[in-house]
Amino acid sequence: MKDKYWQNLANEHLVGRTIVKAEWLKPNEAKRIMGWDQQPLELHLDNGTILTPSRDDEGNDAGALFTNIKNKGMIGEVGFPVFRERIKWKKTLIGNKE
Repeated sequence: MKDKYWQNLANEHLVGRTIVKAEWLKPNEAKRIMGWDQQPLELHLDNGTILTPSRDDEGNDAGALFTNIKNKGMIGEVGFPVFRERIKWKKTLIGNKE
């Protein structure tokens, strides 16, 4: 059964691990590595595994993380959003003699 394969893989690489860093992917890295215009929150584990949420299993853009964390003053649970910070491209002027 395919579900068992994925469950075993998740257990092998994720169960018992510790999150050592949570950091939003930088805009230029999201574009260079994944071709994305949006930046998700990545979770870095103690075994070197990096969890990067995606919109879908084909990697068609960054994905948000939903949680069951309760927060005073907020309705519902806390989620970690996707950011859309535009990359600032430098214009190169060829032949400009200023």
